[in-house]
Amino acid sequence: MSIPQLLVHDHKDNVGVVVVEDLKAGTEMLCVVTHDNSSFTLTCNDDVPIGHKVALKDVSAGDVAVKYGEDIGRFKADVKKGSHVHVHNLKTNRW
Repeated sequence: MSIPQLLVHDHKDNVGVVVVEDLKAGTEMLCVVTHDNSSFTLTCNDDVPIGHKVALKDVSAGDVAVKYGEDIGRFKADVKKGSHVHVHNLKTNRW
């Protein structure tokens, strides 16, 4: 049994959350969708700290970021699938 490295809450989400320490660029992550316990793999493009987000698909500046099936903010820059998503490229509704 493999341990997931990325959790996605809903199939509508376009970001997932890293749930392991020291995730390194080039890692083929096991990603689990908690809504139905389905899984998929995705290669991480960057070193990403635990608790930070990764793009599940290519997104463009101005696109809505979706986590938990909800709008959490807008992308400030284009982000490639598998890349780190954080304050450098996302403006959340919260902050």
